[in-house]
Amino acid sequence: MGISPIAVYSEADRAALHVRVADEAVEIGPAPSRESYLRGDRIIAAALECGAEAIHPGYGFLSESASFAQAVRDAGLVLIGPSPEAMQLMGSKTVARRTVRDAGAPVVPGTVEPVTDPEEARRVAAEIGYPVMLKASAGGGGKGMRLVHSADELASALERAGSEAAAAFGDASVYIEKAIVRPRHIEIQLLADRQGNCVYLGERECSMQRRHQKIVEECPAPFNDASLRKRMGEAAVKIAKAANYEGAGTIEFLVDADRNFYFLEMNTRLQVEHPVTELVTGRDLVHAKIRIAAGEPLWFTQDDVSLRGHAIEVRIYAEDPESGFIPSSGRITRLREPAGPGIRVDSGVYEGWEVAIHYDPLLAKLAVWAETRTKAIARLRRALTEYDVGGIKSTLPYFRALCADENYLAGDIDTQYLDRWIAERTTTGFGKEPVEELVLDLALVAAAMDSRDNAPKAAASTHDAQSNWKRAGRARSMRG
Repeated sequence: MGISPIAVYSEADRAALHVRVADEAVEIGPAPSRESYLRGDRIIAAALECGAEAIHPGYGFLSESASFAQAVRDAGLVLIGPSPEAMQLMGSKTVARRTVRDAGAPVVPGTVEPVTDPEEARRVAAEIGYPVMLKASAGGGGKGMRLVHSADELASALERAGSEAAAAFGDASVYIEKAIVRPRHIEIQLLADRQGNCVYLGERECSMQRRHQKIVEECPAPFNDASLRKRMGEAAVKIAKAANYEGAGTIEFLVDADRNFYFLEMNTRLQVEHPVTELVTGRDLVHAKIRIAAGEPLWFTQDDVSLRGHAIEVRIYAEDPESGFIPSSGRITRLREPAGPGIRVDSGVYEGWEVAIHYDPLLAKLAVWAETRTKAIARLRRALTEYDVGGIKSTLPYFRALCADENYLAGDIDTQYLDRWIAERTTTGFGKEPVEELVLDLALVAAAMDSRDNAPKAAASTHDAQSNWKRAGRARSMRG
């Protein structure tokens, strides 16, 4: 785009990958995030010092802070994201629920105001019925959340959720909503400009979560169809317009077994899983955010949006799956990342990098694309066998095992599925499948898919039913 990027970094990130590839870099404080990446004043000062025109907040730290967005505006800079007003409106989960309800979109039964009194909480929970979910008003990422099955658990859960919310977001307020049993978590990607235009770019399946944290995402959702996608997309656009939203944003829904969907929350930022949408729609969301922030109207309409193929993303963490997913720190002594058609790696590390304990243990995001979900999973499995991280533990073995899970392959999942799947393997482990065996499996999968895709419609003869591998082998023998 012809834009010169300037990175900011803490003392711990002096040699980080984003610092090494940026045109310029400015240190903003010590390792603790509260003294560096959460110091909006230092980030703004760095931007002014370097003569920057805009600030892109990424998808962490201050990316959903309305006060930071206002400070950026007050400094005469542009935040590449929504306005402070829209961020404030949709950043509070309780205010957002009220806005969505008033806009006529479906919401999960529950409160639209924070609940602090245990007796009031008991009354609300009894009215909507157990199980209920306690959620932090100001945050996300699984922080300040508690699933409550009975009245006996409610008071202590309310206290713990409030304490965790206060520590994570500086706001102890918590609200209550009905817990949808084994729902799917489906989100709609939006782009909106300052002129009032808004489009949705399909959906992402985010039901594969560990402790309320997404770790596998897909586009499109395996169970979805054109009708449900249209209804969810139009509801998401309605919500965004009610908030006067601009930029890239995501409306998250819970979908029950009867395919009813309910508003969950809005993420007023770029999502970690945005690559799968980019791979399927062919549209660069970061470029779009920048152009919208520069005042450009949307250059395409809803009719121009189409979904092609299937994409899957897995988040590679520096964690030990065999030891309860505890973070793994240390030096990366060996790093081999997968490559080839349909493979995308958004990485933040390199060989020789010291993985510290200061921040989120996410190392990279591996995203794959193929014509169908079946082929995308096969490509993902191949990429995972090529991926090699030495010196630290990672979640690579976990994803390799997941790619062989029958329920995942069938798309038979919900938001609690991964927690149940992990619990079943706490004693047996995730296994270490030999690379040779995986390669053979992939070859067989590829042959089966190719045979199916190219098979004639009429009933095949015994010879035609033989695999392509055998036919190719016989052809070579005959030529020999």
